[in-house]
Amino acid sequence: MHTSSKFLPHLFTLVLLISSCHSFAQVNAGLPSIELKTGIYRIQAELADTPKAREVGLMNRTGMPTNSGMLFIFEQKAGHCFWMNNTKIPLSIAFIADDGKIVNIDEMQAETTNNHCPTAAIRYALEMNKQWFSERVITPGTVIHGLPKR
Repeated sequence: MHTSSKFLPHLFTLVLLISSCHSFAQVNAGLPSIELKTGIYRIQAELADTPKAREVGLMNRTGMPTNSGMLFIFEQKAGHCFWMNNTKIPLSIAFIADDGKIVNIDEMQAETTNNHCPTAAIRYALEMNKQWFSERVITPGTVIHGLPKR
């Protein structure tokens, strides 16, 4: 079969579109979601509020839309640490106090087992694409609005 070169750009665009839809479908893996806000930014966050959802987190996903993430919610305030085993995309994590203030932020490399821990006991952690927070000058002390109350 002969393919005309004038159709190649359209084929490339179609492949990119299908690929981005596949990545988006992976992010919406059946977990409930919530809209969070900080400053001018809105975040669509999947909720990891059960032991199983927290255990799986963003493992095995190959992409995530820019303003999407995963909010981990724990029953007890503690020094909940995270690692990136079986996580294929690099992430940033913000550890968040009950009042919504970011305690600390850490950058996490894909497929690693280094511990990433809060500097104080927390109940919430928000994972976003790598450098999402730093690119928006979101720092410790910034408030995340819309957190579910426990």
